[in-house]
Amino acid sequence: QVHVEESGGGLVQPGGSLSLSCAASGTIFSIYAMGWYRQAPGKQRELVAAFTNSGTTPTYSDSVKGRFTISGDNAKNTVYLQMNSLKPDDTGVYYCHAVGKSSTTMRTGDYWGQGTQVTVSS
Repeated sequence: QVHVEESGGGLVQPGGSLSLSCAASGTIFSIYAMGWYRQAPGKQRELVAAFTNSGTTPTYSDSVKGRFTISGDNAKNTVYLQMNSLKPDDTGVYYCHAVGKSSTTMRTGDYWGQGTQVTVSS
């Protein structure tokens, strides 16, 4: 089984910074994509930033471009999100997502972390 776990998050004032970390572990054959999504209260989950299809060029939501930076370590199946110039609209639960193949089933699936709360408020 593939397990995804986030860390980081918390409460920060507008204009501040936070960083999130995520690691995929377990019976992994290969990870093809990793990234971050978020869900604000009363809204649908949305993409924040991600490396997709084993690519090296990340995709960002227009709302975070220039403020957030995603990075990763393919060898360690980890991904990070550095969030700067945070705004109240960035508040929400941030989820790590991975697309990968399990070495036990040899099937590709979507895997989600449990989510971590980010609150931007004065």
